[in-house]
Amino acid sequence: MHKKRTKCYIYTRVSTSIQVDGYSLDAQKDKLRKYADFQDMEIAGEYSDEGVSGKNIIGRPEFQRMMQDIEDGKDDVSFVLVFKLSRFGRNAADVLSSLQKMQDFDVNLICVEDGIDSSKDAGKLMISVLSAVAEIERENIRTQTMAGREQKAREGKWNGGFAPYGYKLEDGELKIAEDEVEIIRIIFDRHVNMGEGPVTIARYLNDHGYKKKLRQNNTIPGFSESFVKKVLANPVYAGKIAYGRRKTEKKPGTHNEMHIVAQDDYPVYEGMHEAIISEEMWNIVEERRKKKSSIRAPKTNCHVAILSGILKCPCCGKGMYSNTSKPHGKDNRERNYYYCKCNAQETGHKCDFRTNIESRKFEKEVEYVITNLVKNPLFADAIKTKIGENIDTKELDKKLKTLKEKLHQAETTKTRIEKQMDELPYDDPIYDRKISDLQKRCDKQYDAMLETEKAIEEVKLQLVNIREKRLSQESIYNVLLAFDDLYDSFEPMEKKLFFRSFLEKIEIFPQKRADGTYLKKLVFNFPIPSLKGKLEKEISLEYSDMLETVVLLSKLSSAPMI
Repeated sequence: MHKKRTKCYIYTRVSTSIQVDGYSLDAQKDKLRKYADFQDMEIAGEYSDEGVSGKNIIGRPEFQRMMQDIEDGKDDVSFVLVFKLSRFGRNAADVLSSLQKMQDFDVNLICVEDGIDSSKDAGKLMISVLSAVAEIERENIRTQTMAGREQKAREGKWNGGFAPYGYKLEDGELKIAEDEVEIIRIIFDRHVNMGEGPVTIARYLNDHGYKKKLRQNNTIPGFSESFVKKVLANPVYAGKIAYGRRKTEKKPGTHNEMHIVAQDDYPVYEGMHEAIISEEMWNIVEERRKKKSSIRAPKTNCHVAILSGILKCPCCGKGMYSNTSKPHGKDNRERNYYYCKCNAQETGHKCDFRTNIESRKFEKEVEYVITNLVKNPLFADAIKTKIGENIDTKELDKKLKTLKEKLHQAETTKTRIEKQMDELPYDDPIYDRKISDLQKRCDKQYDAMLETEKAIEEVKLQLVNIREKRLSQESIYNVLLAFDDLYDSFEPMEKKLFFRSFLEKIEIFPQKRADGTYLKKLVFNFPIPSLKGKLEKEISLEYSDMLETVVLLSKLSSAPMI
């Protein structure tokens, strides 16, 4: 009888096109294929991550795809072959957790060059030791790399990364980019000599037809406030080289996730490159920046913009956000407004909507419409009907019952076959053939049981999702029915969460209407009784003013619901 070949996956990874140890992806694959052939293994799949680090599994799409295929039992593999353990991963925790997950699905790891097989007694211990060593090696490499960069900074050399705007890299050295340098000079000139801030400078550049050259770290053609701020904060333009302006740190509360954090204190060295601005100009900029940060007081205004994000700009369609004005007016108090961020040149995308809408007044308009909507008896009746509706799950319940019966039948058949195997006499002349046939039949039942169990879990999940969705919607409907009683007792943040739970977006007119309102349309997350007497997701005020809307809402009690 032909022996069934063991199936395996092969996984390869390099951080660059050629590894330091000289083994490229192709060389690793060749070695692994020869090993699989020598061990009479069948390669069921090949996975390769090129140009990615092994410091963690995040950012390695092929590795994650392989792990998902193992979990899904896609090819019924028994092993994963890697050239060396460091190709599988350099983080000890990631290596061990990934290996444990593989072994949960009866899949083991073989590191060909290291001579490690996790299915053997000593294999997992060796993997623990070597993965820890690999992690230490990676950390040493990182430390050495950073030390090398700091040394280059001390020597006044550019220490890595893209050249800042206004410069280009030639043989690793910073040279002035003639097609970009004018922008840098304009930014510093208008800030130092004309006293303009980042927003004003960005608007000037955009309005006067200046175009930003797009390259690796610049993807928006317009000039933004953040771009100008970064230019004004970078000492490279004064002929300096800074080291450690940003630092990679572990995210608090995570296992292995990192993020970049800007540093307040960092060393600055004299650079070997040509400066674009004078040191005197740079000192003025720094002095202003320090003075501004020292006098910046925390805001005392605690207003929560309950409609931010769901209130949409009438020109560009993006979410509007809240801004606080300086104290003014007869009462000399701060006021809050909704505004379109794109108008402030913060993103580089320009919007023509210049109006600031007073927050509290507009929020009262929205509350006014919602209050009168839920007071409508028809609305209450329709909502109560919606809550009382039973979701038809008969087909799913029937399918679940059939699957459970199928599973029971497969288990019964498997038990009967196992009994036959136990009772088969050892002296039967064709014992081996019979036991082999019975084993095949038993395996077939196991496969059927596994497939049926998965189908049962899927149906159960569908039923849970349907019921949870219904409960979630019911809770929102119930709160809407009691809107008038509950809303005033909510804290500001509760009001914000409440509106987000049932409103998808709020549209406004670009100009205030004759009745003094901006409100144009409310779009809900689910159907509600509308002015037309139907269940719809939108209430439009486009062809009526606020007073007419309230009158219509109050008269709906005599209209039939569809």
